[in-house]
Amino acid sequence: MTERSPRTLVKNLAALEDGPVTVSGWVDTVRDQKKVQFVVLRDESGAVQLVNPRTEETEAVAETISGLAQGSFITVTGELKHDERVKLGGIEVKLASLEVETAAIPETPIAADSGIDKRMDWRFLDLRRPEMNLVFRVQTTLEHAWRTYWVEHDFIEIHTPKLMASASESRAELFEVEYFETKAYLSQSPQFFKQMAQPAGFGKVFEVGPAFRADPSFTSRHATEFTSVDAEISWIDSHEDVMQLHEELMVAGITAVKEKHGEEIKALFDVDIEIPTQPFPRIPLAEAKEIVASRGYVVPREDDDMDPEGERQIAAYVKETYGHDFVFLTDYAASIRPFYHMRNAGDETITNSYDLVYNGVEISTGAQREHRVEVLIEQAKEKGLDPEELEFYLDFFRYGVPPHGGFGMGLSRVLMLMLHQTNLREVVYLFRGPTRLTP
Repeated sequence: MTERSPRTLVKNLAALEDGPVTVSGWVDTVRDQKKVQFVVLRDESGAVQLVNPRTEETEAVAETISGLAQGSFITVTGELKHDERVKLGGIEVKLASLEVETAAIPETPIAADSGIDKRMDWRFLDLRRPEMNLVFRVQTTLEHAWRTYWVEHDFIEIHTPKLMASASESRAELFEVEYFETKAYLSQSPQFFKQMAQPAGFGKVFEVGPAFRADPSFTSRHATEFTSVDAEISWIDSHEDVMQLHEELMVAGITAVKEKHGEEIKALFDVDIEIPTQPFPRIPLAEAKEIVASRGYVVPREDDDMDPEGERQIAAYVKETYGHDFVFLTDYAASIRPFYHMRNAGDETITNSYDLVYNGVEISTGAQREHRVEVLIEQAKEKGLDPEELEFYLDFFRYGVPPHGGFGMGLSRVLMLMLHQTNLREVVYLFRGPTRLTP
């Protein structure tokens, strides 16, 4: 077997001098003309134009090019040439040889105008789009920046189990699975276990991992399986400490994304990444509803929550008033918060909690946790939960636990809103919803 020349990524070609080069990737387009052929080859880093002048010497390569279907993976060698007239990056490769690694079927199942459900059926092909490649490079940079922040601030990374014996939030959204001679449930969040790290003396912890919600929603921002970004910290005075952590984390992540991908995001998504200033605006929920009403929209819910249109309206107000893409909505009613949220010392009807809204959509819930076991038991009963089923959790608080709090945040929602996408499915590698379990 002939030894190949080292492969060069397309993104590195521009920095090379004219001369021999080998590149590999898939065929994006072919222009098969009488005197010359052009092929746009794309790899994981970018696209480059290949050119093959048709002569007797190049006829074998020409025949191969004529038979190439879009998506075929090829390896080519040739002469790299810098030429400002070439629209695609100012460089091209004049072919010397071409090897078809794997040929694609000529008829492609999706097109540029295919609907999102059809594209999800053929997600591996949809992901070939430069925009999709960028989405997941942005995701990588974002997560890395968050981890860097956590590690530099002495957080400990944990990996909590996703099989549980009881509900962590609400029984209404539980996936039940067979588990030997009993039943288990897919974890709705790592809530109980990240709290367990507090009496364990870990202090500050984080996790990025899967979570599951049996929610039959078909909205553009819900999924039955999603990646949850969680943090929990000890020795807090109130949820204000959690909010400060949260905004520092978001600034670190968005700064890293802007520095590394800002220009490409502008080119492919026409979005200017803006680094938010600190502190983020904070508005009590009751006040936020009054502001929204003054703008002509009355939140219809009777359960004291903010609905999607209300989130959009308050975000518009904050953008107009403060020039900010983020807003913390605080002081949520105890009636709509989990049993483990601490009640406000001055008003038992509200909690020391918040939702973080980004570009008009809620991305996270955070709170100070209740750490007094007798209060936890009463609040669990209020929510219709059986304390006996929560014994393992309640035990955390019977042997000493510091005041603590934290948040859970949806990774995909952050990406969706950062890149101004209208559907969560666009930024999830493989989406799971009520009617989708494949591919």
